[in-house]
Amino acid sequence: MLSKFIQRLREERGFTQEFLASKLGISRPTYIQIERGERDLTVTEAQKLADVFGITLENFLAQKAPKHEVVIERGKKISDDSADLKIRIMEKNLEKFKQVLLYILEKVGSKPNVGETVLHKLLYFIDFDYYEKFEENLMGATYIKNHHGPTSVELGTVIEDMEKSGELEGVKSQYFKYEQKKYLPRKHPNLNILSAREVEHIDDVLARLSDKNAKEIENYSHEDIPWKSAEDGKPLSYESVFYRDEKYSVRNYSDEL
Repeated sequence: MLSKFIQRLREERGFTQEFLASKLGISRPTYIQIERGERDLTVTEAQKLADVFGITLENFLAQKAPKHEVVIERGKKISDDSADLKIRIMEKNLEKFKQVLLYILEKVGSKPNVGETVLHKLLYFIDFDYYEKFEENLMGATYIKNHHGPTSVELGTVIEDMEKSGELEGVKSQYFKYEQKKYLPRKHPNLNILSAREVEHIDDVLARLSDKNAKEIENYSHEDIPWKSAEDGKPLSYESVFYRDEKYSVRNYSDEL
């Protein structure tokens, strides 16, 4: 049923009903009718939704959507020719991602505002700020344009792997009137995997941004060029950091002249 397919895509992408209603130029109550199957889409509306979800109109109407799939690659790399966004995390990159995550949680994970939403944005700024500063990847994770800001494709899979191995634990908590998912580290990070420059950079990002709540850091990320220039549901380009304005740029280009 197309209405259920639309609802599933919206929830998977983290879009609100208000957001999609605004994209279609209709009210939220009218949009709700679409998800309930009480109102049919026009061809123009179907095309707009397909564009927002990042799929072709043909696949949208056929209720086929490319998936954001993450595979932890511990053996031989397997070729894949599908149209899905398939991210393969090699063992070396997996360990670096884990240690960065453990380091973040050890440093600021106990702050009441640092739930899963804030965690996604901290990882994003750590990765993209580092790339702007040094023109090389720290973790090099993949982030998609989500209505709530940049979202790490790999984070969920890495967390699941770390929960199974006992490296961290997920808990539910209350932040004011909102329920949030938090993660507690169950071991110390192995800093031998991170360089002194990388640790210093992570500390700088945490000092600047870790006190922001989910809404504040979400709004802040929405004005950054990588998020603004990406298509909804599509990966953000690391190269776009070199077009940042003064508010977001972390590199002193004048010193290089």
